[in-house]
Amino acid sequence: MLSPFYQIDAFAEKPLAGGPAAVMPLDAFLPDAQMQAIAAENNLAETAFLVAKDRGVWDLRWFTPKLEVPLCGHATLAAAHAVYAHLGHEGEQASFDTRSGRLTVTRLADGRLEMDFPSLPPRPTQIPEGLTEALGARPAEVLAASYLVAVFDAPEQVVALAPDLVRIEAISGEATGGRGNIVCAAPGARSRDFAAYDVVSRFFAPGSGVAEDPATGSAHCILAPYFSQRLGKSELQCFQAYPGRGAVISTRLVGDRVKLIGRARTVVEGVFRIE
Repeated sequence: MLSPFYQIDAFAEKPLAGGPAAVMPLDAFLPDAQMQAIAAENNLAETAFLVAKDRGVWDLRWFTPKLEVPLCGHATLAAAHAVYAHLGHEGEQASFDTRSGRLTVTRLADGRLEMDFPSLPPRPTQIPEGLTEALGARPAEVLAASYLVAVFDAPEQVVALAPDLVRIEAISGEATGGRGNIVCAAPGARSRDFAAYDVVSRFFAPGSGVAEDPATGSAHCILAPYFSQRLGKSELQCFQAYPGRGAVISTRLVGDRVKLIGRARTVVEGVFRIE
């Protein structure tokens, strides 16, 4: 069996930036163990598996090298790019049925893609014991949602982090009841190097089998409502500062939804041989 294979950089303003994801269209989903093995073989933050359902609608599942996840932003953006650029879809919108419900992606006039995701406002919490030592820096504030959120005063603090991922997984998992992932973020406007951005972040996901994710849409479902309220603006320009790459994610808060907006670029196209 030969499956089309696309490696796509999502939230990438230039080649070899943003977050790479594999996208594999299938006639039907393979057994879970086989899709997990393929994702491990690809060894990217996520592999997205697509199955055409109705006109303009696909079933979509996401796997890290370690496990299946319920929501993934950058791999959804990559999947939408694939259906427009490679699978012949011409409609204004593409819809994906997922474990998190139906996700709709709109192609904008400027070529960017706009995803409609749920808003996930975080709740304040105390700084968990050992978190400062695990991060190597003390956050100004800690929040909890599906991920732990460490808020710093300056983006330079976020960029300089070199966390102990084993400790991060244990502390974050206990604090949230989730897998053990953490997003670290700071406002960017007062920084000389990051003045163009409202929010600068990094995402460490040892609980999902990913040391650091280059572009994380689901994290911005948490960051958008928090920073929109804090900064008094519904639209944010965000930068995820993965070393050597960098992802540009625009957000727009609309009620209980977050619009995640960005560009995607195909960097590898081929076939995957499945026995």
